[in-house]
Amino acid sequence: MANQSRRKFMRSSLFGIAALPFGASLLSQHAFAQELEPLDPSNPQALALNYVKVAEEASAHAAYKAGSNCSNCMFFQSENNGCMLFPQKSVEVGGWCQSWVQKA
Repeated sequence: MANQSRRKFMRSSLFGIAALPFGASLLSQHAFAQELEPLDPSNPQALALNYVKVAEEASAHAAYKAGSNCSNCMFFQSENNGCMLFPQKSVEVGGWCQSWVQKA
């Protein structure tokens, strides 16, 4: 009788251990989402790319097109307002920089 109990325990343990990576991957998608620090327009990289928090402020820039802003740029990440050009920073949805490219 003790053997069957031991077998049942071992089988359950193995299934549990095998399921851990799947459960962890599901949790990590939501539980570990991080808040990004807002991008400071005086940041050297922001200055180099002429980043502004309000797109219309860049209307005098040669690369600016009316209606272009971070929310419709291919580099914008809507899940956390991040930008691929400014790692670990969030940008304003209505912001703009000279690297703006229309989202596909």
